[in-house]
Amino acid sequence: MKKIERTEEEWRSLLTPDEYRILREHGTERAFTGAYLDEKRPGVYRCRGCKTELFDAGTKYDSGSGWPSFYDAIDPSRVRRLEDRSFGMIRTEIRCAVCDGHLGHVFPDGPLPTGERYCVNSLSLDFEPDEG
Repeated sequence: MKKIERTEEEWRSLLTPDEYRILREHGTERAFTGAYLDEKRPGVYRCRGCKTELFDAGTKYDSGSGWPSFYDAIDPSRVRRLEDRSFGMIRTEIRCAVCDGHLGHVFPDGPLPTGERYCVNSLSLDFEPDEG
């Protein structure tokens, strides 16, 4: 996949201030406030910054964490993993591999078959429901 690179000025013109804070400044939304937390329809979740398909709704589950959670990505090469040592913790940050937008974090406490929990900010995603 071809990388998308934009200036910070371009990102600011394309994203709302809250989307910019999360996707470009590695922020987070408050737990239990995201638009997609309770979304249950079939469909695809795309990166809000570049529209890359990241997660299928069939892998979404209620983790109780307060953020939309998925146990797998559509294609692991579309989600970049980086070590995050902020806030005195060691976590694995996840970013869109195409535009480098911050999505959230992945943890090793999810359900089978992967055992992973992709904990994602709603503001970093766009949901496209299935037709029909």
